[in-house]
Amino acid sequence: MNLGVIGAGSWGTALAQVLSVNFENVFIWDIDKEVLDSIKNSNINVKYHPDIKLNTNIKPIYDLQELINKSDTLIVVIPTQYIRQTLSKVKIENKPVISASKGIEIESLKLVSDIIEESLGIDKKYIFALSGPSFAKEVIKGLPTAVVFAGNTEIGNKLLSYLNTKTFRVYLSDDLVGAEVGGAIKNVIAIATGISDGLGFGNNARASLITRGLYEISKIVKIYGGNPQTVYGLSGLGDLVLTATGELSRNRTFGMLIGQGYSVEEALKKVGQVVEGYTTVKAVYDIKNKYNIELPISHQVYRVLYENLNPKDAAIELMSRGYKFEFTEESN
Repeated sequence: MNLGVIGAGSWGTALAQVLSVNFENVFIWDIDKEVLDSIKNSNINVKYHPDIKLNTNIKPIYDLQELINKSDTLIVVIPTQYIRQTLSKVKIENKPVISASKGIEIESLKLVSDIIEESLGIDKKYIFALSGPSFAKEVIKGLPTAVVFAGNTEIGNKLLSYLNTKTFRVYLSDDLVGAEVGGAIKNVIAIATGISDGLGFGNNARASLITRGLYEISKIVKIYGGNPQTVYGLSGLGDLVLTATGELSRNRTFGMLIGQGYSVEEALKKVGQVVEGYTTVKAVYDIKNKYNIELPISHQVYRVLYENLNPKDAAIELMSRGYKFEFTEESN
C-alpha cells in the first residue's frame, strides 16, 4: 500500500513521517521544489523540520499526476484557497482522498471536501477529513496525538489500520461536515484568544472566548448540515483548546502580535507560515451575512483584521452587547 501526500509543508511532512511506518512507500509532492530537493538529498525537510531525519521510504515526486498514479490513498495538505487550482490540473480514479487542510473557500463558501469532489470528480464516499488537536512539531517527534477520521465509515474502517500508529490514534466518525467546520472555524477563534492574550486580558477572557467561540462553531456546523455533537469532540473542542492556547499555534501567535500592536502585514511576516484563520474569517463573515446569524467573536476578528478596528475597542464592543440567556437561540 502506497500513500501520496500532496503538500510538503510542516503538517504534510509530519503526516508523511508518522504514517510511513504503515505504508510501503510514502510519496510526497509540493510546489516548492527546494523542499523536495532537500528531502531527496538528505531525508530532511530543511525548511520546516530541519532537526528531523525522515524515514527512507518517504520519497519526493516532482510531478503531481505521477504521485496520484502511484498512490493507493491520498492526503491533501495544502492551503485551502489553493486546493481547487492544484487538483483541477490532475485526473484520478476513485480512491480514498483525505483532507488534512483546514479552511473554507472564500469565493464559494464551500468546505474542502466539496472542493475535492468538484475538482477531482470522484464519488463523495471516497473523501475524508483528518482533523483534531495535532501540532505538526509534536506529531513528527512521535508525541502522543489523537485525531478524528471522518467520512464514509464502511470505507474508512478499512483504512484505520494504516492510519493508527503507536503514537497517532485515529477515531472514526461519520460526520465529515462537522469535522471540517470545527477544524476551519477554530482558527478564527484562536486568533481572537491570541488578540486577547496580546492585550494582556488574562485567563478569564481566554476561557470565555473559547467557550463562546465553540458556540459559534456549532451554529456554523448546523448551517452546513453537520452534527452539533461533533463540536464537543476532538475535531471541535479538542482542536479549539489546543489552537487557542498552545504556544505552537500560528493563529494564536498571529493574534497575539495583533494584540501587541503589530499591523496585519507585520504579524503575517513574523509568523512566516500560512495563517489559515486570517483568510477563513473572510468566509465566516460572508456566512454570517448570508444566513443572517450572529457570530460576534468572529465578526470582531474580521473587523480588527480587515477594517482596522482597534483590538481594545473590539473587546469593549463584545463586552457591551445586549443581555442574553446562555443556552437559547437568542444567546449569541
